[in-house]
Amino acid sequence: MDGQLGVSGENSAVVPCLLKQFIELDSPDPLTDESEIKSKVSLKVCSVKAGGMMSLAIDNLGALWMWGNCPQPSSSNEGVFSLVSISTPTPVWDFHGHTVVKVACGNEHVVALVSAGETNKGEDLLCYSWGSNNHGQLGLGDRESRLHPEIIKTFNEDSPWTVYEVACGAFHTALLTHKKSPSDTLESVCWTFGLGENGQLGHGTTQSALFPELVKELPQPVYLISVDCGLFHTSVLSSAGDVWSWGMEKGLGLCPDATFTGTDAGDAVSPLHIGRKFHDPVQVACGAAHTVIVEHDGYKLWSWGRGRSGVLGNGKTVDCYAPTMVMWPPLSEDFEQEELKTSSEEDGVGAKGSEGVTEADKRLSLAMEEMKLLQSKLSVMERYASILHGSVFGKPFEEQDIPASLQSIGTFDIAKEWENMLEAADCTKLVRLEMFYRNMLAGVKDKLMKRRIQEIVKECLPSSSIRQ
Repeated sequence: MDGQLGVSGENSAVVPCLLKQFIELDSPDPLTDESEIKSKVSLKVCSVKAGGMMSLAIDNLGALWMWGNCPQPSSSNEGVFSLVSISTPTPVWDFHGHTVVKVACGNEHVVALVSAGETNKGEDLLCYSWGSNNHGQLGLGDRESRLHPEIIKTFNEDSPWTVYEVACGAFHTALLTHKKSPSDTLESVCWTFGLGENGQLGHGTTQSALFPELVKELPQPVYLISVDCGLFHTSVLSSAGDVWSWGMEKGLGLCPDATFTGTDAGDAVSPLHIGRKFHDPVQVACGAAHTVIVEHDGYKLWSWGRGRSGVLGNGKTVDCYAPTMVMWPPLSEDFEQEELKTSSEEDGVGAKGSEGVTEADKRLSLAMEEMKLLQSKLSVMERYASILHGSVFGKPFEEQDIPASLQSIGTFDIAKEWENMLEAADCTKLVRLEMFYRNMLAGVKDKLMKRRIQEIVKECLPSSSIRQ
């Protein structure tokens, strides 16, 4: 409807459409040199981002493309800020002659990291912003919207900081930076600006910020590898596997706390540490009201937050207050059939191209299949253990929770370990255990009573009345 599909003509499309504008890039000035014409190459998209009503793409030449509801001069209101519907990908010529490295967009604003020269030299990136600025989400010190990119002065060429990650919420922005000058320890900090009424800036207040401000309550030293923003919350992930979140409704699990009791309310105006470490972390991603973590170099997924429409991927549609494992890869029958089909097709192609598969290759293939099965079973067991552990202790299961006797030898004395756990537990844990035991016992008694009543009713009533 507003051009966000990137194709002209129809108002909507029910099948994927080729964006022909990416086949080759035209310069705003006609190419007259024959060598320049010959040097034109087919483009490929290297990165894409999508906001509320716009889409962005960076190609392999470092050019930025935009389509959808975009900040553009209107023919009727020249010079006045407006959002114009662009139905096909269009280059952002303001960056012609420079390399766009990363980009992010919110509902109506864009932030881009662009090389100072023609190519990216590592620490020469400048931070530009443009679009709607009614909440200060451009970080330019005012609330005036911009039709064209403008450098955020905090991160210009004279700044001691290098921006290396950028993310946009609906009306706020988050950046990760490190010092340009070399140091013994690689440290980084997070900056936020824009709308702050739900605590999404992490500054300890609900005030908005017109300039970039440090999220001071994040620990130091730390190196943050990923940042993302939801509609009204923000999350960061460190290289050590720690996650901090802040913003709207911590009671809904958007910013879960290890001490969460189910009765907490309100917003988290300062960073809250998620009560577990993620091994070999890769990325954090935020939806409108949920968060997803990729760990183990991409082999594991965790999620928490609002669970409507099954967005958490844990097989449920309820809200989740703490990270839960997402079954990955999925173990559905369709997935397994598709995997088997693909494997058989690949085997067929290989058989045609060679004399046959050797005995060693067959054994290796069987071993790999067995490894996949064991990994799937292990994921199920870890998920089950995490649910039980969370129910009893109020926090997700972690590797250090495994008893030492089970880690060192193959036997496990549950009575002895239970006694050791009780001895080591503080008063808070003992009270929680007592509450859990009483609730569980009450539930069992309630179920038992209901079944006894049902049996008595069956015995007292005639069989004919039961059938009726």
